[in-house]
Amino acid sequence: MVKNTFVYYVFISIASMLVGGNLFAQEKTYDNSYFESIDAKLPTPNKYRTASGAPGPDYYQQQASYKIEATLDEEKNQIHGVETITYTNNSSDELTYVWVQLDQNIRSKNSKASKIATGSIGETMSLTTYESSYKKVFDGGFNIEYVKSKGKELPFTINYSMMRVDLPKPLKKGQSVTFDVKWWYNINDYLAKRGRSGYEPFDDGNKIYIIAQWFPRMAVYNDREGWQTSQFWGAGEFALEFGDYDVKITVPADHIVGATGTLQNESSVLTSTQRKRLRKARSNFDKPVILVTQEEAEEAEKSTTDKTKTWHFKATNVRDFAFTSSRKFIWDAMAVDVNGKTVMAMSYYPKEGNPLWEKYSTKAVAHTLKTYSKYTFDYPYPKAISVNAKQQGMEYPMICWNY
Repeated sequence: MVKNTFVYYVFISIASMLVGGNLFAQEKTYDNSYFESIDAKLPTPNKYRTASGAPGPDYYQQQASYKIEATLDEEKNQIHGVETITYTNNSSDELTYVWVQLDQNIRSKNSKASKIATGSIGETMSLTTYESSYKKVFDGGFNIEYVKSKGKELPFTINYSMMRVDLPKPLKKGQSVTFDVKWWYNINDYLAKRGRSGYEPFDDGNKIYIIAQWFPRMAVYNDREGWQTSQFWGAGEFALEFGDYDVKITVPADHIVGATGTLQNESSVLTSTQRKRLRKARSNFDKPVILVTQEEAEEAEKSTTDKTKTWHFKATNVRDFAFTSSRKFIWDAMAVDVNGKTVMAMSYYPKEGNPLWEKYSTKAVAHTLKTYSKYTFDYPYPKAISVNAKQQGMEYPMICWNY
């Protein structure tokens, strides 16, 4: 039963990851019957969308690409980053401002999330649960240090989880604007402060970081709503614009990092032994190859380091970026043949996940890649990662959290 439940959750999470995570804008509920006509859901046909809901002759999507340099401060449990966003306007509208999502502001001190949340109090409640639900003592929102374009400050207004940036000149169809955002935030203990990302603490003093919705991200602009500016209060999920990512993540030197995208600097961050094992995994289609063994992970857990390494990833035409980092990680991988293209299936997990994860996780990922590619469309990315994360179940391009 444990095995089947585990495989089920990995299967479902990877299935969501196949299409890059959440496809739709903020979740909405309807009072009408589930059997009502779809006519009420579709907009009036126009040049952007046909009567079937398919793209029309003037359909467009905006594009948002990112260059990010971020540092994970393990001692302070903070992430500091600076990003360069290149936003391309493919619509026929002239844009004088843009909207940016600040999802981490759900944990800022002025967030209204706790005031609109629903729940119940049973006969008993632990202090940890009470504080997590009702006592606001943690400030995890974004600290925006500047927004600049070509070295000049851009005016911006923060409205809870959304930030409006006024452009120096109107952005016409086909034009792009580039601007920089410098920021940092305190990472939450997601077991105590909940959330779809954060860190999981362990009794040995180490942590597993699962980091998502972690950088200011461009909001969607479309022909139906214009700017999608709904607040993020925790339950909603949002679409994002597709684009390219060039991300450098600096972490303690003894950490192993998994992320969206393809690793660009293996020789700088992996040992010669790890690189040799990875080469073997890339041609092994039968079973996973252990890249970091349990014994090696247990040895790494015994101490910390002041030294750092910078992991460099690139991803093309994806709509989000997430990563995981820890010195506790066991890491394994295997190759999967997806209609003639090799895709890497990988898992990252602590010793607390064994023997279950080493035996089943990456095989479950590989099985999912093959099955969904057979019955839907070929998996479009170079790898798929499953990360062991207690009480989690979230998916992002090429990577997902599973418990």
